[in-house]
Parts: sequence; structure tokens; C-alpha cells
Amino acid sequence: MELDRYYHIFNHANGDENLYREEENYYFFLKQWSKYIEPVAKTYAYCLMPNHFHFLIRTRHLEPSFGKFQTFQKFSSRQFASLFSSYTQAFNKKYNRRGSLFISNFKRKEINSDSYLTDVIVYIHQNPTHHGFTEIWQNWDHSSYQSLLSDKPTKLARQEVMDWFGSKENLIQAHQSTVLQHKRSWLIE
Repeated sequence: MELDRYYHIFNHANGDENLYREEENYYFFLKQWSKYIEPVAKTYAYCLMPNHFHFLIRTRHLEPSFGKFQTFQKFSSRQFASLFSSYTQAFNKKYNRRGSLFISNFKRKEINSDSYLTDVIVYIHQNPTHHGFTEIWQNWDHSSYQSLLSDKPTKLARQEVMDWFGSKENLIQAHQSTVLQHKRSWLIE
């Protein structure tokens, strides 16, 4: 990953496993996300589903001092590895399981156009319906959609998302008018 770029980040559980078995798993994952990823990237949108997740991030523009990691690419890769490792260790301990929980090498796609950025935000929020986890994606508890619409404090880059869409109403309209029923080649999981 490069500095100051948008990325669609996603990963899946190994095999038929679930990443989240109960409510507290979702909250713990977001806590770990904040701990490891917030220092290297802003979060614009996310959706956690039982067996996989999606995030839209923008890597931060950091001073070129990454210590022993030497480059932002190595530093950010280490942060993601720490996220997955810390979550897996806690999950394995809680559920008395062993081995890796996530598919190795999480996926990341750089966002390279304005329309792509808009579509990715909508796609991420509509994903629970796409995969059959719910019929009404707006009510999915583990998505950033309601947090973006809320006035409650959040670690999301809410104002930047609102600025992108122009208003809360435009954000809602974009989600209602764009139904991404099928996978597009740039969104394939």
C-alpha cells in the first residue's frame, strides 16, 4: 500500500469458519482495528459479516520515519498482520480452537476513480443482503451505514464521507438508487 491512497480492504475466514460467533466478537474486532489500523489509515466505511469483512480506508500521509520497518508498505503490512494475529489469538483462546482464522494475504484494491469510490461505499453497506445475511441491509448492526447517518461520536471519517456525497440526503439517495446485486470485476471478493 502507498501513502495517502484509498483502498478497499477485505478478507474471509478459513473454510467454513466464522470470524464472529457472537456480538462481542464484532466489537472486539473493531477495537483491535482501531488499535492497529487507525495509526496508518482513516476508515470511511465498513461491514462485518459472520464469515468476512469489508473496509474502505485511506492510508494516512505519515512522516517517513517507520523505524525498523523502513517503508510505509512494510509498516502498514505489519499493522494488518498484528490485527489479524491479535484477533485470532483472542478468538482461539475464547473458543478453544487452534490455527489460523483468516485466509492469509488479505485483499486490497486501490480506488482509482470517483465513481469507484462511491460504488465501493454503497457495495460495502449493501453486502449483507448480497450474501443473504439479511434482507434489509440498512438495519445490519455491524456496518458503518447507521454510524455515518448518526450524530453520535465515531472514529469513522464521517465528515469526509458527507463531503464526498455532499449531504446526508445525497448519501441516502446514492444507496437507494444504486443496487449492486451482482459482483463487479473490481469488487470481486
